[in-house]
Amino acid sequence: MTPVKANDIRLMEKSGQLAAKTLAHVGSFVRPGITTNELDKIAHDYTLSHGARPAPLNYHGFPKSICTSVNECICHGVPDEKPLVEGDVVNIDVTCELNGYYGDTSSMFFVGEVSDDVTNICDVAKRAMEKGIEAIRPFGTTGDIGFAINKFVTKKGFYAVREIGGHGIGEEFHMDPFVPSYGKKGRGDKLIPWACLTVEPMININDLPIKEFSIPNSSIKYYETSDKTPSAQYEHTIMITDSGYEILTML
Repeated sequence: MTPVKANDIRLMEKSGQLAAKTLAHVGSFVRPGITTNELDKIAHDYTLSHGARPAPLNYHGFPKSICTSVNECICHGVPDEKPLVEGDVVNIDVTCELNGYYGDTSSMFFVGEVSDDVTNICDVAKRAMEKGIEAIRPFGTTGDIGFAINKFVTKKGFYAVREIGGHGIGEEFHMDPFVPSYGKKGRGDKLIPWACLTVEPMININDLPIKEFSIPNSSIKYYETSDKTPSAQYEHTIMITDSGYEILTML
């Protein structure tokens, strides 16, 4: 892990706060009839107007400024012209690059009234993220985070996706280490004070294999549940401190 430079800690905090504000701003527009392309433009314009850059745009060929993962899409969904409809649920994933540092956050948004299945899986995903964050300690391990997430999710009768997870972040969008949503206490990479990472469990209803799809002209893939059941994800950027942690993307 690479700690944030001492003089730049405030810059990392600012990028996290802008990402959080961008996510809240975009999410306020979610309603039946809006397209994810419209949400993408809202995010793009808001980010630029605050002196930052939308990090996903052109990242390894990704064509949009945010990821919008609707219903069965687990992550990396590409905004398009399909209108959202009553009962949909969408994960909006925002990353801002401001003053050379990155802030990354995502949340689920309901489109009108949704089913009990959607409400339940979103609740479990959010609480799973919180459990993972609460496990962060200086010189702890990524396995501590994954263990806490998986224990909670399994107890609730859901499944944490293993193939995709969180990551280090700071002066780069994606850095080591990989932050899994499963693991053993004391295993994995050490958590170094003043380094940053994302905690972002992706939760499915079952453990069926996930499907991977290519994005044209990009090395980024997007993923879906194989049986079209909903998936849910929440994400925060966290700074490890010398006494615990700070959630950078919480308003």
